Amino acid sequence: MTTKSKAKGAVALPLNTILSGDCIDVMNSLPEASIDLIFADPPYNLQLKGDLHRPDNSQVDAVDDAWDQFSSFEVYDRFTRGWLKAARRLLKPNGAIWVIGSYHNIFRVGAALQNAGFWILNDVIWRKSNPMPNFRGKRFTNAHETMIWASKEEGGKYTFNYEALKALNEGIQMRSDWVLPLCTGHERLKDEKGDKAHPTQKPESLLHRVLVGSTNPGDVVLDPFFGTGTTGAVAKMLGRNYIGIEREAAYRNVAEKRLAATRKYDREALQVSVSKRAEPRVPFGQLVERGMLRPGEELYSMNKRHKAKVRADGTLIGDDIKGSIHQVGAHLEGAPSCNGWTYWCFKRDGKTVPIDLLRQQIRAEMSN
Repeated sequence: MTTKSKAKGAVALPLNTILSGDCIDVMNSLPEASIDLIFADPPYNLQLKGDLHRPDNSQVDAVDDAWDQFSSFEVYDRFTRGWLKAARRLLKPNGAIWVIGSYHNIFRVGAALQNAGFWILNDVIWRKSNPMPNFRGKRFTNAHETMIWASKEEGGKYTFNYEALKALNEGIQMRSDWVLPLCTGHERLKDEKGDKAHPTQKPESLLHRVLVGSTNPGDVVLDPFFGTGTTGAVAKMLGRNYIGIEREAAYRNVAEKRLAATRKYDREALQVSVSKRAEPRVPFGQLVERGMLRPGEELYSMNKRHKAKVRADGTLIGDDIKGSIHQVGAHLEGAPSCNGWTYWCFKRDGKTVPIDLLRQQIRAEMSN
């Protein structure tokens, strides 16, 4: 399932593969400025002290693996600085990174992100709809994890599919608190013994929202702590390319099987709602140049209260105002601003037609 992407004279980028080894070493071996998005789920450094038991005295399957154990905060911070430096080198100028963590590590990671030159865009709270209870009763139930979304640098033109996320949220602007369940049931991968294949497997719903919101089809997504491959599986389904890095052979084996069984959505299903700001700009004058509207032709406001004439230079003239479709509309309505594309219409064969339909016609031609 390996796909190679290689510009002339450049190092090959191992797309849609899982790479074995230390994440810092492997990242440093990849070509600079080649990645669109990084999703990182680093060790949380949970600092567990002894076993944790439920009220019935059964033991909780907590994270006690060697990969999550660090001898001190200093050692953990040094590790964090190392992989963030390698990650930043890999990102394209307009690339971005997501890092997820718990209260044990996310504040240290956040400071390291800023110190490394990243520009924090949002912190997003993943509120678990089915969190594990606090069995000891000495603290609040830990019902959330925190994700930090950051661009490579201040002013970077990162991808944000606002309209797609709004559509996912039934037409309401997506907030920074996401209520999603833990990975359970059929989604929870098991090993040959029937135990959890990975103690911190993330739900596909979480990665779906991240990738739909901050990548586009064909983008390259890197996960330096690949685990059992949730990032890769969702990327493959959504038509994104992935690169995973995982040092534990057991996790790689599970991820390989998972990815082999994962199917990409069909091309039509991969399309998402696009922000109007992302669509090609079409000057109103282009409609005049192409004869779609003629100089001297009258336009009418959608509320039927006002009209204006089209001029040869793509401006309008009303009773006492000359200017763009936006300026004239705002003046006639006594408003501070006006979207002329949705304000004006024209008449054809006795029917009223919004001028925005002509703009959409041009955009459709540009995309073909």
